Amino acid sequence: MWLSDFRIVLADRVIDRGALRIEDGLIAEISETPVSGADMEGNGLLLLPGMIDMHGDMIEREMEPRPGVRMPMDMGLRDLDMKLATSGITTAYASLSFAPGSAYGHMRSYDFTSKLIRAVVSARPNLLIDHRVHARFEVTFPAALSVVKELVSEGSVDLVSLCDHTPGQGQYRDLELQAANISRNKGISLEAAAEQLQQRIRDRQETAGDMIATLRAITQYCAMHGVPVASHDDDTVEKVTLMEQLGIKISEFPVTLEAAREAHRRGMLNAMGAPNALRGQSYSGNLSAREAHASGVLDLLAADYHPSAMLPAVLVLAETDPDGLAGAARLTSFNPARALGLLDRGEIRVGLRADMLVASSTGVGQVHATFSRGRLVHADGKVLPAVTASRHEHVIRMS
Repeated sequence: MWLSDFRIVLADRVIDRGALRIEDGLIAEISETPVSGADMEGNGLLLLPGMIDMHGDMIEREMEPRPGVRMPMDMGLRDLDMKLATSGITTAYASLSFAPGSAYGHMRSYDFTSKLIRAVVSARPNLLIDHRVHARFEVTFPAALSVVKELVSEGSVDLVSLCDHTPGQGQYRDLELQAANISRNKGISLEAAAEQLQQRIRDRQETAGDMIATLRAITQYCAMHGVPVASHDDDTVEKVTLMEQLGIKISEFPVTLEAAREAHRRGMLNAMGAPNALRGQSYSGNLSAREAHASGVLDLLAADYHPSAMLPAVLVLAETDPDGLAGAARLTSFNPARALGLLDRGEIRVGLRADMLVASSTGVGQVHATFSRGRLVHADGKVLPAVTASRHEHVIRMS
């Protein structure tokens, strides 16, 4: 199948008007010029590598669109799959948490999260794009090590991240703000909310030694099985240092520029949210992805909670990236592929998977078509394969 007359975004440059051939789900040939008789004509639209989302928090909201309103698990997976395909995401890591004390605690217990992880694995063959599992563990979760061993050994987990949502650090540094939120949400006094926070801080301090030993055991076990590990919400040089010494290679959503710079200095890759990059600011007042990008320490973009922000974020950052669109596109393709060990994808290159998206670049951009392993899994009618287009035209004329 030939795709012709596209602006093809390679890892290091953009072919202004080129063509590409797909065969057996792989990129078989790339031409610097258009070809005649192509199966799909791009008319100058962008052809980018399929986006790889290492952290997507959307699945819980698909299954429970309103508090207490539970939808079937397979329906939630199907709906999320379609949303990701229409956003140009071809590899997605469902970010699933073991954190029963969180706001979504009823959906983050050991039983529920384990069931959901296995449901994702089971559903993979029937979904449009490549779905993987990103298991998130609170460092204070007592069973973290045993659960990691259980899921990693059975091949159900593709990425592990270690989170610490203890008050007073990370993204929860402002204790007064957190106490006010707890007071409002739980209907208790500010004094009672503040005491709850202080008790959580004391509990963590008492178990700090055991916690670090557990983290070291987790990272070693994952390394033995080839599963990458990320840290979460790094906010200080000291925390980044500890994470790097444990063997962690990805700093996910660093809270401060100081932490991001230290991670970069140590050879870790910084991942931040596409919504943050698109808006120009963190919704919680943390480090701006644009500031990290301008400082040269942003390596990966993740959908976080809004997959349709990925393409617009790439287009925004392309305006200031030293390598333009090619450089910005690496944040959602080449860089995450290398960070996650996905050597068969992540760029438009002969021999790799034909995971690609067709998009316009005006305004916030628009994903017009998505290919997953050479199969057209999304098309909005802007571009269609020649045989489909001719049939579509015939239907219009007959109607």
